[in-house]
Amino acid sequence: MTEPRWDEHADWWQREFTDGVDPEYVEQIIPLALEHLPPSGRILDLGTGEGQIARAATASLGLCVVGLDPTASQIAVAIERSGGPVYAMAGSDALPLPDQSVDAVVVCLVFEHVDAIDESMAEVARVLRPGGKFLFFLNHPLLQTPGSGMIIDHMIEPPETYWRIGPYLPEAVTIEEVQKGVYVRFVHRPLSRYINAMIDAGMSLSSMHEPAPPPGFLAKAEEYENEVVETTPRLLLLVGERSGLLNE
Repeated sequence: MTEPRWDEHADWWQREFTDGVDPEYVEQIIPLALEHLPPSGRILDLGTGEGQIARAATASLGLCVVGLDPTASQIAVAIERSGGPVYAMAGSDALPLPDQSVDAVVVCLVFEHVDAIDESMAEVARVLRPGGKFLFFLNHPLLQTPGSGMIIDHMIEPPETYWRIGPYLPEAVTIEEVQKGVYVRFVHRPLSRYINAMIDAGMSLSSMHEPAPPPGFLAKAEEYENEVVETTPRLLLLVGERSGLLNE
């Protein structure tokens, strides 16, 4: 089932984060996805939204891409924007694909909104062929905890700037007002929870990437022009691999 706010706010996501307007996608996320995707094969973009990663993989690499998302309004715009991928509605815990039918799975900023994480990881592993790649993008679980953010302490001289980290180990569900009137549900989990879920599903971790925020993001507003923000990653990319046969 779709979390209702995604259908309510799909137009906000499409307006603020797609079609070339968001520097984090343009300068960082899409280039990282293209760098780590295989040069050929069939790709699943799980939680595709309106399809910007799926379209980029088709246009730049010529890959055969299937984009799945549980939100009807996102899939409608993905089909409208076209670009080559095939789109359908589906949740992450019940994928309408055969076993071992794709060469790579991309999950970008999706599983931090999903409750059924173990079932979803198991589905990713099920549809991946042995040796297939798993590109798993997350809001950094340590540095994007509930209540985290940049703090400027004016009680000392000179003022000290630091990044406040909220409670990291407890799993927690929060509703955040990400823009005036736009509320998004987040599920915070520690990094070990995600990696252990990957391992339990039959995948191994081959590399991990913590890129600094890209220049376009830092240039968007004066408050980002700070060494603390420039050296604090917002994004985490885990690159995994499907190892062997599924556990019985």
